[in-house]
Amino acid sequence: MSNRTVSIDMMRRKLELPRAEHWVMRSQAEQRTYRIIAAQPLGEAPPSGYPVIYMLDGNCVFNTMVEALRLQCRRPEKTGVVPAVIVGIGYETESQFSPDRFYDYTPFPNTSILNKSDGSPLPEQGGAEAFLKFVEEEVKPQIESEFNIDRNRQALFGHSLGGLFTLFAMFSRPHAFQYYIAGSPSMHWNKEYLHELEQNFSTRVKEEPHNIRLMLGAGELEKTHVAGNCANACQLSERLAFLSEYGVHAEYKEFEGEGHVSVLPVLIARALRFALHPER
Repeated sequence: MSNRTVSIDMMRRKLELPRAEHWVMRSQAEQRTYRIIAAQPLGEAPPSGYPVIYMLDGNCVFNTMVEALRLQCRRPEKTGVVPAVIVGIGYETESQFSPDRFYDYTPFPNTSILNKSDGSPLPEQGGAEAFLKFVEEEVKPQIESEFNIDRNRQALFGHSLGGLFTLFAMFSRPHAFQYYIAGSPSMHWNKEYLHELEQNFSTRVKEEPHNIRLMLGAGELEKTHVAGNCANACQLSERLAFLSEYGVHAEYKEFEGEGHVSVLPVLIARALRFALHPER
């Protein structure tokens, strides 16, 4: 047997997410800096435009949702998922989470929880209203100027404190999105204020019905946590069920064997079918 020299290209190349890009935006009102990450599917958009999902904690979950969507949207008739634009709203950090999320995702500072689990002080809080204004008045127009978006099929996805913000956005600006996905929402953080918003929301939709779909999800293993995410989310879905005749659809899903963090991939998979079903 003759000896042959096999040439192997050992050059390492940076792996990038296809058809995705990111840029920096600074909010006009508060001059806070955000990393906006966007990915669009292959092919032409439908006549009405692409559905869009806006994701909080974009540094953490953007890639997971983009790849889950690309895997499923190739055969919508089989998977129940159509192509969509995914927009992650994150921060200028290489970490998965930024302390700035405490400010952006909370309507008011928590007066009973003052320190993190390691004993260090909590970051500044209470900027949810300003952050929602930034999303509505600056991020959305930017995305709509660059992508063909169906404004009647917009979803907001948030987990933990992001889930709290998702509920805050739905209760305070029901028209902002048509689909809301709140995973393991930290409702205990601003419980009294959130309950007040919920009551105002209920009164409002009875006077002016809205077509709103809310998915609440949590991991089964969260049942034992003092925050009560499972019970709070389940009870909220039961209360909102009484608004179904006014166009509000709410459902709660508890994911077996999953915890507060491990629930994210399965929650994302379910959220895609919830917000991107071809028949909706």
